[in-house]
Amino acid sequence: MDLKEDKIEIPEIDDDSKNFAYYITQYRGAIIGIIISLFLIATGFTRFIINLIILIVSAFIGNYIQRNKSHVKQSLKKFIDRF
Repeated sequence: MDLKEDKIEIPEIDDDSKNFAYYITQYRGAIIGIIISLFLIATGFTRFIINLIILIVSAFIGNYIQRNKSHVKQSLKKFIDRF
């Protein structure tokens, strides 16, 4: 048997192509997202957004329960009977 060791080669970084402007253009979406999230956190707008999401999810759940009453009742009966 011939065992060969696999060598992991580390690529060399060219300092000219990897300057600050390169990283800004490469990751500008993430940078914009961070800036927006910091703004939302600083203004307290995140609580409003979270409450709005909870409101929308609750509306969808209520609508599902209203349209599928018999299925929901059967599921709840099975769940209660297990305990």
